[in-house]
Amino acid sequence: MARERALARVSTAAIAHNCAHLRSRLTGDALLCAVVKAEGYGHGALGCARAAKEAGADWLAVATAGEAVALRRAGIEGRLLVMGALTPEETHALVQGDIDMVAWTPEFVRGLSGDARVHVKLDTGMGRLGTRDPEEAAAVAAEAADRRDVRLVGVMTHFATADERGDEHFPAQLARFTDFVERIRGEHQGLIAHAANSAATLRDPAAHFDMVRCGVAVYGLDPFQADPGAEGLKPALSLESWVAAVKRFEPGESAGYGRRWTASEPTWVATVPVGYGDGWRRALTNDCDVLVRGRRRPLVGAVSMDNVTVDLGPETDVQVGDVAVLIGEQDGDRILCEEVAHRLGTINYEVTTGLTQRVRREHA
Repeated sequence: MARERALARVSTAAIAHNCAHLRSRLTGDALLCAVVKAEGYGHGALGCARAAKEAGADWLAVATAGEAVALRRAGIEGRLLVMGALTPEETHALVQGDIDMVAWTPEFVRGLSGDARVHVKLDTGMGRLGTRDPEEAAAVAAEAADRRDVRLVGVMTHFATADERGDEHFPAQLARFTDFVERIRGEHQGLIAHAANSAATLRDPAAHFDMVRCGVAVYGLDPFQADPGAEGLKPALSLESWVAAVKRFEPGESAGYGRRWTASEPTWVATVPVGYGDGWRRALTNDCDVLVRGRRRPLVGAVSMDNVTVDLGPETDVQVGDVAVLIGEQDGDRILCEEVAHRLGTINYEVTTGLTQRVRREHA
């Protein structure tokens, strides 16, 4: 019997498995950095950070200063990298927290003080943050190395198409970064070079360098948007609700706003108290399945803010209180996050990060 309207169960054992699997794929002495930005891709940043560290992740990474400071305040120790853009005020907070940051202009480095730890970013083809000019990147590295109150720690880039197997942009980016790493290592000793996201980690060992930065794969999501099991990954998150009502419908009777569905024959319909207020997108109206008593049941009618309705068929044994699984496994069947993403025309990242704070995360 379920009595919680929206619960995301997060398996720390699955996170441990995924971290161990990723480490087994690494070449040489490459380190594993677990990316826990955006609340751990919707899985809960603190619980996932602890699980990843316990599973042997060498570094953690986030996108914002606020995310990093929150982890430090919660007791997370060890190396922590903020990959996003920073204001001067935020850099001070990172220095105080012994948190690494990313730089790509000499002016940014000149504004630092207090033993700041810096990774220089070369934009090899993502087209967002970082300098496209290897000469400027080398100048930024030199600026950091020459400063007494700044420590040059690493060099990095980010791949735009690593998840598109067979494309030509990924190997071109990899070649540009490899050339830069060979040059910069001749000028500065002991730097950590890192480039690979989850897809690049699984796609090409040449992208591993000294460290990989894995996000979705840590959570058992497939970076190639197919079956995570094919990559040796175990999904960490399941999303559950419960059956709050069961009603008999006669032909012509409708469920939900706008009468987006009407019964074509006598049937039973369950109301499940989860909706777009929880991150279960309205675009799934009449277009997803829910597991109840081990069987797939079609969601019918519009997804509302707080409820969805599910067609149980002309005969049913479903009762109020039964568990309803929107993502995850039940009695031998399963609904992958990737399936939901495909129905939405998006990627698995967006499905999990879109779960709102109204959904409680339970790490176990």
